[in-house]
Amino acid sequence: MTTALSTIGSSILLSLALSCASSSIPDAVQKPNILWIYLEDTAPLMGAYGTMAIATPHIDQLAEVGVLYTNAFMTAPVCSASRSSIITGSMSTTLGLHNHHSSRTDESAIFLPVGYQTIPELFKKAGYFSFNHGKDDYNFKYERRDLYRQDYQQHPLYGKRGNRVDLADLKDQQPFFGQIQLRGGKEIFSPDFKQSVITPVDRSEIELPPYLPEHPAIIEEYANHLDAIQITDHRVGQIMDELRENGLLERTVVFFFSDHGMRMTRHKQFLYDGGLHVPLIIADFRKQGIGRRGETDQKLISGLDLGTSSLALAGISIPESMEGINLFAENFHGRTYVISTRDRCDFTIDRIRSVRSKDYKYIRNFLTDRPYAQPTYMDVDGVEFVRVMRQLHAEGKLNSDQERFFLEDRPSEELFDLAEDPYELNNLAYSADDQGVREQYAQVLDDWIERTNDQGQYPEDVEGLKFMLGIWGDYATNPEYEALRRDFQGLSGSLFGLKSQGWKPVKR
Repeated sequence: MTTALSTIGSSILLSLALSCASSSIPDAVQKPNILWIYLEDTAPLMGAYGTMAIATPHIDQLAEVGVLYTNAFMTAPVCSASRSSIITGSMSTTLGLHNHHSSRTDESAIFLPVGYQTIPELFKKAGYFSFNHGKDDYNFKYERRDLYRQDYQQHPLYGKRGNRVDLADLKDQQPFFGQIQLRGGKEIFSPDFKQSVITPVDRSEIELPPYLPEHPAIIEEYANHLDAIQITDHRVGQIMDELRENGLLERTVVFFFSDHGMRMTRHKQFLYDGGLHVPLIIADFRKQGIGRRGETDQKLISGLDLGTSSLALAGISIPESMEGINLFAENFHGRTYVISTRDRCDFTIDRIRSVRSKDYKYIRNFLTDRPYAQPTYMDVDGVEFVRVMRQLHAEGKLNSDQERFFLEDRPSEELFDLAEDPYELNNLAYSADDQGVREQYAQVLDDWIERTNDQGQYPEDVEGLKFMLGIWGDYATNPEYEALRRDFQGLSGSLFGLKSQGWKPVKR
């Protein structure tokens, strides 16, 4: 084992259980089909959530049938760390899976503790047909057939992804636990983007949050996200029609959610609500299901709870080692806090932790010598809104709220009163009147770090950093790469150059 994961003992894992309360669902309906409609990079900006500038009839219909959760927050603001948490039911930091795009080579592979079973493995063990149509992107090494009963296609960076499953074939594979991956916010890259399936949003109706400047490029990025949600809605409608036409819908519970928030300054890869707040709708189409048709639920929810709640709906016991909670348990009244984490994202090394309640958000920045706006993959890719934000900063055209993200130093602590300051702009961490709140939330974080043995406090295994340096080359400027650069001067700075030197992709 090549990471600090080896420091985790089974006794620690057993102590992490937050709730294993049994489901209140009647025995007669314990074997539903469970389908996750799983989005990428998507904010809760739909009609059901109050966004009237676009049409999302199919998503809105899901909310009419099911429960719309208004306070669902992910454990990480980037896909692989978030998805690793969801599929294991445990924080990525507990299992050493917190660094984005880990386990991409045999040398840097991370393994789950012996005997640890993921959500789909538990469904398979209980007799379910388990499939994943599309992206998985987990930060640990595993055999796909242990998780899913389907063939795979090869992808150069993500290993193997699930081939499309024909829903018509599922009539003979019930009960099933399935994931249908949709591009969500990434639909802006799709060939049919802005074509006849949608009416593009009126750019003049876009209302930006105050930390974003009223610049055409920023407005266009925001509008593109809304258009991507409309395309997503169209795809949701297609899925629902296919379920209905094949006689599957009346036995199915649909979970509709995103892995994290939208691609935008202060959103993706950061622990403000823009990076963590996601849509979550759970729609039960069974005649005798959870019985909560058309409800809005304001309880505080963590992304950890999706897999464990799915298990509970199927009558499958939640392992004590999992940190997720059963949302449908009679004694569940919402989480007091949701903890979220950000660590290395591609070549950009950082460490940030947050504690969010319904009232306050506490953020701790561990690497205060590094600006919020460190270079990221979006700089390398030449993303237009990123380029424009940097240009406006250089020209002194950002106001104080917009400029804060580009400061060279950042505070070690941030505290926001979410009722008074929903955009998280007024840092109360150094206000004399708010020291009691700051100390309370800081203690919650300290206790969590110690209790879970947060793996982010330890240096990353050298093999993971070597892989990043080999791909990104001169873009990898953090000090952690300096020694590697001296020792491995031959790393070429491209994936293909890396392969030519004998690096082997993980066999996935």
